[in-house]
Amino acid sequence: MKVALLYPEVYDMARFKQQRKEFPPFGVLYLAAVAEHAGHHVEIRRVAPGHTSLDLTGFDAVGFSLASSATYGLMVQARRASAIDPGALVMAGGVHANFYPAETLRDLNAHVVADGEAEQVLLELLEHAGDRDFSGVAGMLFERDGQIIRTAGRPLMRDIDSLPLPARHLLPRDDIVLPDRLAGTGTQMAHVMFSRGCPFPCTFCAVAQRRMQYRGGASARHELTHLIDTYGIEGFAIVDDNFIVNKAKVTDICHHITDLGLRWSALSRVDTVDAALLETMAAAGCIEIKYGVESGSERLLKAMRKNTTQAKIRAAVEATAKAGISPKAFIIHGYPGENTETTRETITLLRELQPMLGRVSLFRFVPLPGTQVYHQAAELGIHGTHHQPGWDGDWEKFHIHHNERHWWGSATDWEQTQASYAELRAFVEDTWGPQG
Repeated sequence: MKVALLYPEVYDMARFKQQRKEFPPFGVLYLAAVAEHAGHHVEIRRVAPGHTSLDLTGFDAVGFSLASSATYGLMVQARRASAIDPGALVMAGGVHANFYPAETLRDLNAHVVADGEAEQVLLELLEHAGDRDFSGVAGMLFERDGQIIRTAGRPLMRDIDSLPLPARHLLPRDDIVLPDRLAGTGTQMAHVMFSRGCPFPCTFCAVAQRRMQYRGGASARHELTHLIDTYGIEGFAIVDDNFIVNKAKVTDICHHITDLGLRWSALSRVDTVDAALLETMAAAGCIEIKYGVESGSERLLKAMRKNTTQAKIRAAVEATAKAGISPKAFIIHGYPGENTETTRETITLLRELQPMLGRVSLFRFVPLPGTQVYHQAAELGIHGTHHQPGWDGDWEKFHIHHNERHWWGSATDWEQTQASYAELRAFVEDTWGPQG
């Protein structure tokens, strides 16, 4: 069959206003690889602001990848504006669809929505493109006789090493190899995913999968040697939601790639690293770890369910720097309850850590659909949210950088939030350079 897979172009959250691409659309890259391996012809199509009217005629099936709620409105626009053959199978999946499958089915006028991992089900859906009978396919939502049918859930894959490498060849080289994106260096780098999921309950985070899945060290090495041979990369960034959770798995990957001589970065929490693991990572070429610090206020950290403290933050940053790896801090400002006092606690902590912190990225709080704070909006005094997420193309509403919407509290609270954000931003920019 001839299959089109659509993805929303996402800009780097830390450089959003510069419209800098973040990383390749791994969801559709893996789906495309699976479909190609089965003999289907696959094309990947980009959806972006001002580029939502696509000619998709001639395709037997069209899949919409809903990578985030921030781009949901954009993908709805593409569905309404694009030309699709009447007989083509229309599918949807991705993070937003996992949270809101029924609404997605309706808003995209789709024949079927995958709730969960889609690599294993894609081929089954294509087999039913003609009869549209998805009742025997696990993890699906579809409509029959005016009623929404939900099939039995599908368990997560036990072995993600069995997946083919993502189909990077379907994208331009400039979308794969980036010259200036690895920890501020000029390293020719690519992005990779070595794990899926995050088990931690942070209230602001829209991670749909709580169980961790790791690739093995041999699989990671295979992909990296492919990237070296095909693209000439000198480094890579691991874009997993939280790579450093299972120390044994991380160590296995490190031992398999140490001799490749690549430089790399990863994301982590401050409470999942130790000196031995950091030394192993440094020996394998790690040059930067991006930590979700979020705040210097222990009151806000507790409200966020971060299960961290100032002491844990200091210990992780110090140990990372001692291992020869540059720590980077992600900060979220404006969580419900933020005020001048909590903001200055964050500034004080960052000032203390400044000699060791290589970089800081500052974001503004947004109650992302699918998160605990979104579903507890009334209880937390958050307004401007709703649970029917067809927001008529307001695709930037839920982006978490430079978002100046008044999400919670009174006018006085908002005035203090704005003023304290300006104070924090000025400190960060004076110390580490301008934000995007």
